[in-house]
Amino acid sequence: MGEHGTLPVQDPSTGEVLAEVADASPADAIAALDAAVEAAPAWAAHPPRERGEILRRAFETILSRADDLALLMTLEMGKPLAESRSEIVYAAEFLRWFSEEAVRIDGRYASAPGGNGRLLTMRQPVGPCLLITPWNFPLAMGTRKVGPAIAAGCTMVVKPAQQTPLSMLAFAQILEECGLPGGVLNLITSSSAGATSAPLIADQRLRKLSFTGSTEVGRLLMSQASETLLRLSMELGGNAPFLVFGDADLDAAVQGAVLAKMRNGGEACTAANRFHVHESVAGEFTERLAQRIGGMKLGRGTEPGIELGPLIDGKQRDKVAELVQDAVDRGAKPLAGGNAVDGPGYFYEATVLGDIDAGSRLMTEEIFGPVAPVVTFSTEEEAIRAANASQYGLAAYLFTTDLKRALRVSEALQTGMIGLNQGIVSNPAAPFGGIKQSGFGREGGPEGINEYLATKYLAINMDQR
Repeated sequence: MGEHGTLPVQDPSTGEVLAEVADASPADAIAALDAAVEAAPAWAAHPPRERGEILRRAFETILSRADDLALLMTLEMGKPLAESRSEIVYAAEFLRWFSEEAVRIDGRYASAPGGNGRLLTMRQPVGPCLLITPWNFPLAMGTRKVGPAIAAGCTMVVKPAQQTPLSMLAFAQILEECGLPGGVLNLITSSSAGATSAPLIADQRLRKLSFTGSTEVGRLLMSQASETLLRLSMELGGNAPFLVFGDADLDAAVQGAVLAKMRNGGEACTAANRFHVHESVAGEFTERLAQRIGGMKLGRGTEPGIELGPLIDGKQRDKVAELVQDAVDRGAKPLAGGNAVDGPGYFYEATVLGDIDAGSRLMTEEIFGPVAPVVTFSTEEEAIRAANASQYGLAAYLFTTDLKRALRVSEALQTGMIGLNQGIVSNPAAPFGGIKQSGFGREGGPEGINEYLATKYLAINMDQR
C-alpha cells in the first residue's frame, strides 16, 4: 500500500502525530475483498470448534496484554487509562461469548403439515462481509462484529475509523498469532471511508455490511447498499433519555447518571443525552449531579487521577461548544463547567445545565460530549412523551423503586435497550441495538450471530409412489 501515501494518527490530548499508517486506495479495498472471497469457501468449511478456539485464544491474549492495549487506546482516542482498560475487558468478552456460540449454530427437521414431505432448514455463513467501525470504542466496536463473523464462518474486510486505527491493527495481529488463516480478516485503513467502501458496497461478491456510526452516514450507506440489496446491520446514533421519578433512590440515580453521561466522556451512542427529572427531586438531583461532574479531573488520559480526557478532535469540540452556546442563548444556566479549554488538545469541561428551553438543539441532537442538560416533568405520561420525542431509539435509562411503574414505563419507551436503575446497558451476552433511526440488527447475545447467517430450506419428497 506504500505508494498511496500514509495517514497520520493524532493524540487528541496534545494534537501530536503518534504514528502514520497506510492510506488505502479503492484498488486496495477491492484487493482486500478479493482475498476475502478467495478464502471464503475454506473458512466456511473450517470446523466450528476450531473457529471458536481461535476466538478463545484471542480473548486470552487480549487480556494478557491489557495494559499495552489500554495505553495504545488512550494515546489514539484520549479516554483515561482506567476506561481504556474497562473497554479492553469488554471488547475481549465478545470474543469469549462468540467462541461459545460458534458450536451452537443449528437448524431444524420437521414433518410437512400434509405428512408427505419433510422440511429441513440449515443456517450457513452469509459470505464476505464489510465491517465499518467508529472511533469512540476502537476495540470493542470491532470485536463485536469480527467475533460473530469468525464464529459464523464468514470472511471479512474491516475498515476502522481513520482517527483510531491502531487498536484494530493490534487486534488483527493478535488474531493472526492465534491461528486465524490468511484472507479471513482483511484490514484496510484509509483517510476516505467513502472512496474505499463505495466500490465494495457496489461489488456483487460482498454479501453483508455491518456499520456503527452516525445516522447520517448510515442513511448514505443504506442507499448505496440498495443497488445490490446487501444484507445490513446498522448501529447508528442515539439520544438517550434518562428518567428519574420522584420515588427513585437518588444516590443510585446520581451514580447512574454519572456513568451513563460521563463514560467515554459522553462520546457514546448510548450516553444519556437528556435528563428528565420529576419536579419533586429535580433540585436535589441536579445539585448533586453538578457537584459530582463538576469535580471531575480533566487532562491527558495517561496521567494518574484523570477522570475526563479530550474529545476526539477539534470538530467534535466545536460541535459540543455550539450546542451548549445555543442552550445558554435560550436561557440555560451552567451549574458546572460550560466552557471549552484552551489547547493543546481538544478538551471541554464536564458540564451540567439547568433551566433548559425545550427548543434547545441539545434536546434533539446527539451531544457526544460531557454535557448533561436537565429538564423537569410532573406526570408519568409527560415523562414518557418527552422521552419518546426523538427520531432516535437506541437506549433509555429509568430510575424508580416502583415495580409496576418500571414495567409500565419500560414497555412504553421506544428504544431497543433500557437501563433499569443502572447507568450501563452494554453487555456482550445481551442484544445491543436500537429502533427508529438508531438502526436495526443486534450485536451480542444469542441474537448477535444471526446477523452473519443465512437460512436455507430443503423440501424433501417422502411420497411412497
